Amino acid sequence: MKILIYLGHPAHFHFYKNSIVKWKSAGHTCLILIKKKDVLEDLVQSAGFEYYNILEHGRKDSFIGILVGLLKRSLKLLQYCLKHKPDILTGTSVENSFIGKLLGIPVVNLNEDDAAVVPLYAKLSYPWADVILNPRVCNSGKWDKKAIKYESYHELAYLHPNHFTPNKKIVEKYFSADTPYFIIRLAKLNAHHDHGMKGINDKIAEKIIEILKPHGSIYLTSERPFDCELEQYRINIDPLDMHHVMAFAQIYIVDSQTMAAEAGVLGVPFVRFNDFVGRIGYLNELENHYQLGFGVKTNEPEKLFDVIQMLIALPNREFIFADRRKKMLEDKIDFEKFLTSFIENYPRNNLTF
Repeated sequence: MKILIYLGHPAHFHFYKNSIVKWKSAGHTCLILIKKKDVLEDLVQSAGFEYYNILEHGRKDSFIGILVGLLKRSLKLLQYCLKHKPDILTGTSVENSFIGKLLGIPVVNLNEDDAAVVPLYAKLSYPWADVILNPRVCNSGKWDKKAIKYESYHELAYLHPNHFTPNKKIVEKYFSADTPYFIIRLAKLNAHHDHGMKGINDKIAEKIIEILKPHGSIYLTSERPFDCELEQYRINIDPLDMHHVMAFAQIYIVDSQTMAAEAGVLGVPFVRFNDFVGRIGYLNELENHYQLGFGVKTNEPEKLFDVIQMLIALPNREFIFADRRKKMLEDKIDFEKFLTSFIENYPRNNLTF
């Protein structure tokens, strides 16, 4: 098969990377397309994958910028598909759905955000996709009838114990892994579905640091600028090393979604502070059912501070969260095996995992 994999975000690289290796080993051709997004291109290059950057210079974050970027990428994808003639398109991009429908190429769309959380994406991509792959707890709205559900999370395609073992030696490249430390991750929150959403501002970050300071080292990662007072805590970590650094953290505090879930499936207590809390099925499950993390809305900063203090004071925290992670892993499948088999056998879908 010629499998076209369209990666639009660093997280997409992670949950496709192991499947790409297996598809190639099985003799399939993998056509990897990317667009400019954070460290995505660095990750693809580091893996040694051949790829085509469909929008090298990125786009502006305004509504017009998003629309123009979509049109440019759609045209380039059309040209690419006419030249290379893939047998199937997969990814999370809107363009896949448009161009696949136009050319009669099957489209398998992956998404773990509920349709109500990404309404524009759902309206533009779901009507034209042949299949939507969702975690069981994800709701694809009125398109749920074409969704195939699985008992797992995207993050278990690369952070399942079958694929990932934390390595303290990698952490030692940056600081001592044996000294207790905390990671604070501040996102840009500049995607189209982030409009109007709030997260951890500088003032709140300073208060969090004040609470954590007596209990260990504090490292702050972010692409956005902030007050000079916070700069002393900023650390630049190679994206390929981030999961190892995350795995040995005492607590992971974040205002985005994917990295909160990554901490959760690693058994690292996470605290998520943004306005998406309560709205996303897979994170609700990680927080409320498995109790691997805590979501706090931005109108409750005092609750955020209370949760952090509660976690710091929790006796045997490491063992409690290891047990919670064990229960989650017993309930979930290795998503890489599911994804690899699903695409490889499409449309027969004789899944083996």
